[in-house]
Amino acid sequence: MSQLVTNRIKAHATRLGLPHLAASVDQLIARANADKMGYLDFLDLILEEEHGVRDGRRFRAALRLSKLPHHKEITEFDFSFQPDLDPRKIKDLAALSFVEAKANAAFLGPPGVGKTMLAVGLAVAACKAGFSIYFTTLDDMVRQLKEANAIGRLAAKLKTYTRPNVLVLDEVGYLPLERDEANLVFQVISKRYETGTILLTSNKAFSEWGSVFGDDVLATAILDRLLHHCEVVSINGPSYRLKNRLTTIKGGSEVA
Repeated sequence: MSQLVTNRIKAHATRLGLPHLAASVDQLIARANADKMGYLDFLDLILEEEHGVRDGRRFRAALRLSKLPHHKEITEFDFSFQPDLDPRKIKDLAALSFVEAKANAAFLGPPGVGKTMLAVGLAVAACKAGFSIYFTTLDDMVRQLKEANAIGRLAAKLKTYTRPNVLVLDEVGYLPLERDEANLVFQVISKRYETGTILLTSNKAFSEWGSVFGDDVLATAILDRLLHHCEVVSINGPSYRLKNRLTTIKGGSEVA
């Protein structure tokens, strides 16, 4: 292919908003020549490369907007430290059929066992698959909604938590709520019911949610919508956060 034609392709690609093609046309042509590609294969290569670059940019931008505390994937979870947790169940969840069905997943257990890491890992997988995601702790969500309600902006603020395909709702049960606060949570759960996925983590069993939400009837109404389509994963193993600390302490005592 002549340099004149190559330059023309670069110019057209730039005007058409195909920056990757404009920057890498020489390498793509060299690859096509080396592999003796036909016209259709070469066109497929160009489109696949451009799509991959754009999808990567979309993924990185979506992660930045998601408020996730980290971007660790499910593959980074140490299942050997939680032997009672079935890896097959988590891998099934990572296939995201429950997200496609607008169902929920709840991770229950004491602090430090990996609930948040699993929820975040599934959220990252969903983001890769093109779903919009948003992360918040229950306490922060309630605070934001109360502030919005005080200035007459509740309906607009609710969209922050109802619009994403996947809402990660972390640390449910760490602090008890007043009834008006619990009602705000009910509004989010109710609006998301069968319209979007919630990935929830909690240190409280569902039987204890009456004390969390300050009202047994309201807690039942929340659970009714949350658990209608929900995968529940209970984790009762040791704390990841204390893992290395306890090893260090143990090692120090043995040396002493």
